[in-house]
Order: sequence, then C-alpha cells, then structure tokens
Amino acid sequence: MKPVNEQHIAEPRLVALDITGWDEDTAVRAAMTALEERWAASGISPVRRDPGEPGVRARIYADILRPGRDGP
Repeated sequence: MKPVNEQHIAEPRLVALDITGWDEDTAVRAAMTALEERWAASGISPVRRDPGEPGVRARIYADILRPGRDGP
C-alpha cells in the first residue's frame, strides 16, 4: 500500500484504515461494509495480495464525524 500523506488526510476528522484479512469476502469486504455503515467512507478500494504474504489488504478512507448509510 502507498504511504498515507497530508494530501490524503487533510482534516483531523478524516482517517485512513488499512484492512488486512484472510480472504477478500469474509474479512476485508465484511470489515469495510461495517465501516461504511458507521461512517461516511470512500468505499472499498481494490483488494491486494502481496506475493509471499498471507491474506489480502485494502484501504478505506472515512470521515468519523459524518454518519454512514445507517446513521441518523
């Protein structure tokens, strides 16, 4: 994954979360779907597999002050 820099997170309420899971469907998509329900989020990024490393990784950006899909 590329490093997170100030351009990605320009305000204090914004976060970048790197999600690592055993496989795409049961771990990464489930975790990202739960985050999108809680906070306004960027959506699921492309899932990556790194050669020689177990599991998959993805990144999501979220605004922790704005509610997501299931928010008020």
